Amino acid sequence: MTHSIDTQLGLEDLLGDLRFARKSDNLGRLALLAYCDAKGWARRAGKSDVADTALRMFSDSPCQSRVAFIAGIDNLIATLELHDREYQRNRARYSANAPAVHPVLEYR
Repeated sequence: MTHSIDTQLGLEDLLGDLRFARKSDNLGRLALLAYCDAKGWARRAGKSDVADTALRMFSDSPCQSRVAFIAGIDNLIATLELHDREYQRNRARYSANAPAVHPVLEYR
């Protein structure tokens, strides 16, 4: 469970950084986040499809224009948001099925 929480929190941080860089139109930061951080998170999370997408954005054929790069970033963000929603659903399901925790009573 700890790995899952760490993975989810890492994804939330990554999405926050990507959204801020996208809103700020910081292309260098977006490139760094997409190539290094998104790819690294995806590998740690076992999401090889996301890691491959991030890698291919830069290795197969570099973007021909700013518009193409931003479109790739937007697609990456959308994919990561889907994974984030999946984590949230799984966590909610786990919380709903978890046994209620009762405080320990001390007798004196």
